[in-house]
Amino acid sequence: MSEKTYAGDLSPEQAWDILANSPKATLVDVRTDAEFAYVGNPDLSGLGKRVLRVYWKVFPAMGVNPNFVAEVKKSGVGKDAPLVFLCRSGQRSRDAAIAMTAAGFRECYNVASGFEGDKDATGHRGTVNGWKVAGLPWVQG
Repeated sequence: MSEKTYAGDLSPEQAWDILANSPKATLVDVRTDAEFAYVGNPDLSGLGKRVLRVYWKVFPAMGVNPNFVAEVKKSGVGKDAPLVFLCRSGQRSRDAAIAMTAAGFRECYNVASGFEGDKDATGHRGTVNGWKVAGLPWVQG
């Protein structure tokens, strides 16, 4: 594919570095309310920032949010600002990064392992990789 679909995948630590070092950088968490409430949330308060929450898929049908791009734009982030997208494991956030790049945003990244990371040998998340396993700041519900 010759066309760039998004800026690329990041580890949680690389995402944190961008958020810490770029004043315009924004973390966009695309998970559902249930995930926000029960799984935990990235905490950017130490950076003086807040997480932008916009669903990529709408629970319970889990269809793509038709207003996703408009909702991100409405937040006021600039098309030149680095946007770092996060979901549970990196798939929804990758799709969101691609959609925002297609909408003209220039620097859209995906946290490839997401907030909870890949499943381990027993089928559980939160032990292999991801934001939480990396030891980055987060809060429960």
